[in-house]
Amino acid sequence: MNKDVLHLPVWAVVGATDNPSKFGCKIYRFMKAAGYEVLPVNPGLKTLDGEPCYPSLLALPKKPDVVDVVVPPKVGEQILRDAAKAGIEHVWLQPGAESDDLIALGEELGLNVIHHDCVLVAVRNRKG
Repeated sequence: MNKDVLHLPVWAVVGATDNPSKFGCKIYRFMKAAGYEVLPVNPGLKTLDGEPCYPSLLALPKKPDVVDVVVPPKVGEQILRDAAKAGIEHVWLQPGAESDDLIALGEELGLNVIHHDCVLVAVRNRKG
């Protein structure tokens, strides 16, 4: 598992939401508070915490270094295809967003797929 991506500054959170009980909200807000530039992706929201929210990875105004996926595996298939199409190298599948098929698809698309780990825990435990 390649956690070296934690030093990369620009992240997209797919499944970002304004519902504070959901991980899409917790991750989005935590990553911003930790100093990352975070681009929220959710086709159901126009804005999130006063920032523009984008309907897809392909609609982002800049290419993120890492995509954090917080949506069910079935939805994740299109996310991985969009990431590959956009030239995004690193995809982090949150627990609950991963499946063996999705991990295999990401690897088949040439993506660096990080899985079976929560970015919240990884960032908190990061040294340096």
